[in-house]
Amino acid sequence: MTELLFRDDAYCQQTESRVTGHTPEGGILIDRTVFYPTGGGQPGDSGWVEWAGGRLSIATAVKVEGGQVALVPSEPLALPPVGAVLTQRLDWTRRHRHMRMHTALHLLSVVIPLPVTGGQIGAERGRLDFDMPDPPEDSARLTAALLALVDRDLPVTDEWITDQALLANPGLVKTMSVMPPLGQGRVRLVRIGQGEAPVDLQPCGGTHVARTGEVGRVEISKIEKKGRQNRRVTLTLGL
Repeated sequence: MTELLFRDDAYCQQTESRVTGHTPEGGILIDRTVFYPTGGGQPGDSGWVEWAGGRLSIATAVKVEGGQVALVPSEPLALPPVGAVLTQRLDWTRRHRHMRMHTALHLLSVVIPLPVTGGQIGAERGRLDFDMPDPPEDSARLTAALLALVDRDLPVTDEWITDQALLANPGLVKTMSVMPPLGQGRVRLVRIGQGEAPVDLQPCGGTHVARTGEVGRVEISKIEKKGRQNRRVTLTLGL
């Protein structure tokens, strides 16, 4: 099993690890990682790895069987040998934009309090799909409400609850068709705000900024009809 360092510290940009194997597709298996693997609508991280006698650009990271993470090289070059000490370095600019966007999408689910049917995170744009039969009357007003939450500079923290506690509180899950992965005994919750009445509290395994003020400028740039009751709301992230 790969130790997921980003779970405890999303701002960790570099670490040393050890190569534990290779996948048939040419991925590098490691014992610990700062690279987020593709999942939950968030892309896998990119960056670089170095070891004695070699360096590779990493295009993405993916989950593999047994709770492991594989780093996928950008080119089919020689891989570091099993047992090698590997230095991992993130493309921090890209990762940080994913963190900003992911937190912004959580805030969007507050501004539009409807069931979520899908979502995708990008470094420039992200989107949530809502069970929304009719389009909102004023997207500018929604953007203003979203920015108001950003400007409050609310803390973003996480905590863990048991599988049983989540099943006893189904209202925590905003997605209609996808439940958080159960079976490991606990589920991670991301909280925006403080106290007994946070602005948002929902299961999430992704990476987030520490405070909403770090999201920066963001706007609702498009609302599209996607099916009889489905609306896709796209956010664009500023510099």
